[in-house]
Amino acid sequence: MFRNTRKPRHARRGAILVLAAVLLVTLLGIVAFAVDYGHLLKVRTDLQRSADASALAAVQDLIRKSNGTQDVAKARDTARTYARDNLANQSIQVPDGDIEIGRYNPQTIYSSVTLLNDGTFDTVRVTLRRDGATNPAVPLFFARFLGMQQAPVTAKSTAVLQKAQVMMAGADILPFATPQSLWDSLEPGDLWTAYGDGKMKDANGNAVPGNWGTLDIGSGDNSTSELNDQILNGLRQKDIDALNADGRIAEDTYIDSSTPVWMQGEPGMSLGLKQSVTQVHNKRKVIPIFDTLGSGGGGGGGNNLEYHVVGWGVVTVIDSYWQGQTNTKVIVRKSHAYMGELKPKGSLSDEDGVVDGAYTTPALVE
Repeated sequence: MFRNTRKPRHARRGAILVLAAVLLVTLLGIVAFAVDYGHLLKVRTDLQRSADASALAAVQDLIRKSNGTQDVAKARDTARTYARDNLANQSIQVPDGDIEIGRYNPQTIYSSVTLLNDGTFDTVRVTLRRDGATNPAVPLFFARFLGMQQAPVTAKSTAVLQKAQVMMAGADILPFATPQSLWDSLEPGDLWTAYGDGKMKDANGNAVPGNWGTLDIGSGDNSTSELNDQILNGLRQKDIDALNADGRIAEDTYIDSSTPVWMQGEPGMSLGLKQSVTQVHNKRKVIPIFDTLGSGGGGGGGNNLEYHVVGWGVVTVIDSYWQGQTNTKVIVRKSHAYMGELKPKGSLSDEDGVVDGAYTTPALVE
C-alpha cells in the first residue's frame, strides 16, 4: 500500500486579475505621458515659431527713419500682430513686458542674450506664454485621469539687427566725395550741396582747381559713362576687382566701409552726369566721406587727385542744377553714417547664446 504525501492545492483565483489591473494603471500612465508630452511639444513648437516670426518682423521696425528716430510702439504692435496671425488666435495676449526692446550686448554672446537700454535699439525679444496667467494653459488629455488638468508652456525668441560693414556689388553708391568736416557738422535731415565752394586744398595746403568732385570708385580713369552707370545701377563687381587689383582694398568681393582707403577722383562735376543724377532724385544713396587730399600720395592737384576715404554716409538725393561750371550742384539730405545694410540676423533662443554672422546684401535699407 502507498501513502499519498502530496498536500492538497488551494485555489488562487483572481491573482492574475489583480496583477493585470496594476499593469494597466502603469500602462495608462505611460500612454498618458506619451500622448500629452507629444501634445505639449507640438504646442511649444507652434509658440516658438510664432515667437521667431514676431521678433524678426518687429526688429525691422527699429530701422531708423530719415530723421534718426525709431518707432518702438510700431515694433510692439508688429510683434503682437505676427504672434496672433501665426497662432491663428487673435485673443492671445502679449503684454509690453513680454516684448523687450533694447540694444544687443555683444559682451554676453557666449553666456546669454542681454539687452542694454541706451543708444540705438537693435534688438527685440518676444516671449509668448500659455501659463495659466497671461493666457490659458495647455489642456491635457489622458493625464487628467492622474489629476493633471493642464500644463504651462512658454517660448522666447530674440532677433538682432545685423550691422555689417561691407558694400558688395549692387550697393547704391553716389560717387561724389564729401569732406568729413562738413558731414560731421550736419544733423540728420540737414541739406547741403555736393558741389562745394570750389576752394579745395590738398594734403600740402595747395589749392585744387574745381570743387569736391567725383570719385573713381573702381578704375582710376572712370569715364562719364562709367560714372553714370554707377549712379543708376550701383557698385559693380568690376569696380571692386579694379580696387583690389590696384592694392587699394584687401578683398575682391566687397569694400569694407570701416577701413580707410585712398581713391582717385576728378575735381568738378561733368554736365554729362545730369541724365543719371536727375533719375535718382528722391532716392537713397551711399556717398564716400574723405578727410584729406593728396595727388599720388603727395601734393599737387587737378586730375587724378587722391581722396583719403574714411567713411561712408547715407543720403537722399533731393534735387540738382546743371547750369555751367559755376552753377552745377546736387542737393542731398543727410541721413546717417553707413555701417552696412541693416537686416535681421535670424532668431535665436536665450539658451543658444550665439549669433551667426552675416554679410550685407546689395540693397540699401536704412
